Amino acid sequence: MFSLWASRLQNALQKHPRRFIAGVAVTLSVAGGGAFAVANLDDSTSKLPLSQVVESVNTLSLPSLWANKSLQLFRSDVTRSSDSADSLLSRLGLSDPEAAAFLRNTRTARQFVGRSGRLVSVEGDAEHRLTRMTARWANDDGDTFTRWVMERKAEGFVERQETAALNISTRMGNGTIQSSLFAATDDADIPDSVASQLADIFAGDIDFHRALRKGDRFAVVYESLEADGEVLRTGRVLSAEFVNNGKTHQAFWFKEANTKEGGYFNADGVSLRRAYLASPLAFSRVTSSFKMRFHPILQTWRAHLGVDYAAPTGTPVRSVGQGVVDVAGSQGGFGNVVMVKHASGQTTVYAHLSRINVKRGQSVMQGQTVGLVGATGWATGPHLHFEFRVNGQHKDPLTMARQSVAVEVSAVARDQFKRHAAIAKVDLAAAAMGQVSSAE
Repeated sequence: MFSLWASRLQNALQKHPRRFIAGVAVTLSVAGGGAFAVANLDDSTSKLPLSQVVESVNTLSLPSLWANKSLQLFRSDVTRSSDSADSLLSRLGLSDPEAAAFLRNTRTARQFVGRSGRLVSVEGDAEHRLTRMTARWANDDGDTFTRWVMERKAEGFVERQETAALNISTRMGNGTIQSSLFAATDDADIPDSVASQLADIFAGDIDFHRALRKGDRFAVVYESLEADGEVLRTGRVLSAEFVNNGKTHQAFWFKEANTKEGGYFNADGVSLRRAYLASPLAFSRVTSSFKMRFHPILQTWRAHLGVDYAAPTGTPVRSVGQGVVDVAGSQGGFGNVVMVKHASGQTTVYAHLSRINVKRGQSVMQGQTVGLVGATGWATGPHLHFEFRVNGQHKDPLTMARQSVAVEVSAVARDQFKRHAAIAKVDLAAAAMGQVSSAE
C-alpha cells in the first residue's frame, strides 16, 4: 500500500510539479488557522469536488501559564564608594525600607556598601521588594572570594557568609593606538588594570608618555579571576607584545623553581626589569588623557636638555632608579627640586614639584615617590621637568633605560623557559590575530 502511494506521489510530482507545490504551500499556510484544501495529485482526481473544513481552535491563554507563578526580577551591578543602603537598592530597581534597614545594621554589609568594585546581584518580587541579595568580593590571599547572601524568610531577613575558591581563566585581547593606550584598550574591552600592567612591563623600553605613535599595536594574554561565573577582577598579564614605532617588544611571565618571585623576560630570556625606568611618571588613565590635550612639541627632547611631562598638579613623581637623594629643596628656576645620585656618576633631576616627599641623604628605591607634580619656579603650568645626567652630561632617559644591565634566566632554568615561551608565543599569536576568547 505504501509503495503504491509513493509511486503515485512521484508520478504526480513529475507531471504536475506546480500543482503539487501549490498544494503543499496551501496546506502549510492554513493548517495553523483551522482550514485546509486538498490539492489534486493527478488527472484522475482533477475533477473531484473540493471541500473545505473549518474547525474552531481554542487558543492557549498565555496568562494562564503564569497564574500560579510569582514574578521575579533579577539585576546585577558593581558597588560605588558613594553608595548607601537605600541608593544601592534603588539603583538595582528595588524599593524596600525593611531590606535597607537590615543592610545598615549588618556588620558584613559594611564590607561592600559604600566600597567601590564589589559585585552585587539581587532578586526582587513584583512589588520591587528584595527576596535575595548576593555580594561577592576577592579576598587578600588572591585565591579565594567571599560570597555573602541575604534572603527573605517568613520570620524576616537572614544572612550567611561563605568562602570559595576563585576560578582563574585566560583571556586575550589586542588593539591599535589611535590616540592613547587607554582609548585603545577601551575599544578592545580590555580592563584598565591590564593597560597599566602593560605600561609597567615595558617601562624600561617604552616611554608611554612620549614614545607612543599612532598605529602602534599590542596583543596581550592575561588572567581573569571569576566567582560563580562572574568576573571579580583581572589577574596577572601572562604574556604581551607591543610594536612601538616599528620595533617589536615581547614579554613572558616566568618564575623559576625555588625562587620567591617571578618576572617578565623577553624571548631570549633577558629580564625586562632594568636599572632605570624610561619615565618618572607612572602611566595612568589620568596622565594619559591629560597629556593628550597638549601640543606634541611638549613631548620632544627640548633645547634646555631636559624632558617636560605635562601632568595634573599632585601627580606622583617616582625615582627612575635606586639611589641616594643629593638635593631636596628649592633651587632657582627649578623651583622645588629633587636630585638623586645613582651608580657610576649618574644623576636624575625632578623639578617644579608642588611637594617634596624625601630628604637629603635618604636612600630611595626604583619607583619610590620623591614628590608631586607642580608649577613652582620658572613654569607656566603644572608639569615635571626631568633630566638624566652622566658625569654632568645630559643624556636621553629612554636611551639610558635601554642600555642598563638586566639579568637573565639562569642556565638551570633556560630549557624550561624556552618551552614555556614557545607555548606563550602561540597564545600571543592568537591574541594578535583577534581571536579574543576565554579559556579555562
